[in-house]
Amino acid sequence: MELKQAGQKLLDYAKPEWRMFAATITLFMAGSAVEPLIPELFKRLLDSGFKAGDGYPLWVIPVTVIGLFTIRGLLVFMGTYTMNSATSAMTLSLRRDLMRALLKADAKLFTAISPGVAVTKIINDPQAASSALGGSMISILKDGTTLICLVAYLFYLNWQLTLLAMISMPLLGLTVKLVQKRLNKVGEAQYQSQQRLVTSVDDNARAWRVVRTFDAADFELQRFDAEALHHRRMTIKQVVASNLVSPITQILASVGVAIILTLAILQAQHDQKTVGDFTAFIMALLLAIRPMRTVTDLYQPINNALIVARGSFEMINAPEEPDNGSQELAACTGQVRFDNVVLQYEGAAQPALQGLNLDIQPGQTIALVGPSGAGKSTVVSTLLRFANPTSGQITLDGTPIDDLKLANLRKHFAVVSQDIVLFEGSIAQNVAYASPLGIDRAKIEECLRAANLWNHVQTLPEGMDANIGTNGSKLSGGQRQRLAIARALYRDAAVWIFDEATSALDSESEAVVQRSIESLRGSKTLILIAHRLSTIKNADRIYVMSDGKVVEQGTHSALLAESGLYAGMVRIQSAS
Repeated sequence: MELKQAGQKLLDYAKPEWRMFAATITLFMAGSAVEPLIPELFKRLLDSGFKAGDGYPLWVIPVTVIGLFTIRGLLVFMGTYTMNSATSAMTLSLRRDLMRALLKADAKLFTAISPGVAVTKIINDPQAASSALGGSMISILKDGTTLICLVAYLFYLNWQLTLLAMISMPLLGLTVKLVQKRLNKVGEAQYQSQQRLVTSVDDNARAWRVVRTFDAADFELQRFDAEALHHRRMTIKQVVASNLVSPITQILASVGVAIILTLAILQAQHDQKTVGDFTAFIMALLLAIRPMRTVTDLYQPINNALIVARGSFEMINAPEEPDNGSQELAACTGQVRFDNVVLQYEGAAQPALQGLNLDIQPGQTIALVGPSGAGKSTVVSTLLRFANPTSGQITLDGTPIDDLKLANLRKHFAVVSQDIVLFEGSIAQNVAYASPLGIDRAKIEECLRAANLWNHVQTLPEGMDANIGTNGSKLSGGQRQRLAIARALYRDAAVWIFDEATSALDSESEAVVQRSIESLRGSKTLILIAHRLSTIKNADRIYVMSDGKVVEQGTHSALLAESGLYAGMVRIQSAS
């Protein structure tokens, strides 16, 4: 996306706030209109020779000066308030769209960006873009309108000298244009480097145990230092490029002022202008230099805002998760069928699933086993449509899952995996997570009892209202796993998937989870994926997978009798 397109998109977010922007423009223009009255006041004082009794009492002068500055200050304050109100509304709208895009994005997005970068794009980038743009707009409106009013007043005083002053404007424009290309390149490099810094910090915050276990603190610090140094270099280059504008502007402006000042003195010597005219002109000209310099210095913050905004809009424009289904299953018995399913990930040398066939009946407990990379977890991904088969068909209760709306499809599944994800909040909030039923405390207690977690909850002073910390940091591994089971129980889905749900647990916690699984047998369709074969030996049917296809199937005893791959896996685990 080009920066121009990013600017147009930002304008789209500004349109709903047009009333606030209109009020801002009006207030700043009114405040700017006060500016020329200050040199005009001095002109009249000088031309009258500071004589008393010229039609107004002495107290009028200080009151007028204080009044002019007070009015201008109030108008600028109100304009700044309305502008920030408008830009904060833009920030809110942009954040909402970014969060909506993240929640609906295709799974490919989550392999392209880290969680830390996603946080930055949603929380920091909209604020940075809106603040920079809002600040620049305030400067444009406040200083730009002031400059316009002062230039108009200068034309009123002496149009010849004012035209001469305008000669320097094309030179200023040329200076900005020369710096623009350099700023675009360096600004983009600085932004990308900042994203990599965020990723580095995010990785180390999440994986601090791994870093310390591997004694990798110095290694990670070196990597961070290298990126931080690169970011500093890009920042310095950006500052150098942008700040070249200011001294060049001041030099060009000073040359113009010197020439104009000389000509103004010559005019005054030939009695073409009064002392008041001369003083007012010079004063207005000097007052115009500051807003002119401010306006010419605005390119960098505007450019930075557009670079940041472009990153946000690229995320908003990321492809959404495809949802072309139109049908819904009001109720589900839990029949799942894979018919010759082939799935090959983009760029992969060979398919992850190769002609997979599974026939799972309602209430049946089946297990998927096999070596790592056999395709077991890919089965889960295809069932939930996180990955789409290249060919073949998957049905739920006889209906192709591609024909079902995503939300309807997924509500019939409850998944408990080894990578437990819990949310900041209470135990009750996590059990009833996103449930249309809301928080039913009686049902929550029932689910916690069924998941063998109620005894622990009763030991907590706040009971089920106790906060579990970030991702359940206040709970043990087994407690987190059981809380995930309670959450799935509250969902009351027809098909349950346990994806390596006991792989990280000790024997006692594993036994508790196994009891929870056994309590569901017959009432739910259960799909068990496990390396620990003790977890799945009671399954109605075991499918042994290798290279994306089923190579053996049967009961535990039947597969042992075949002395094949499954029997070999059992022997290895029994020996260890």
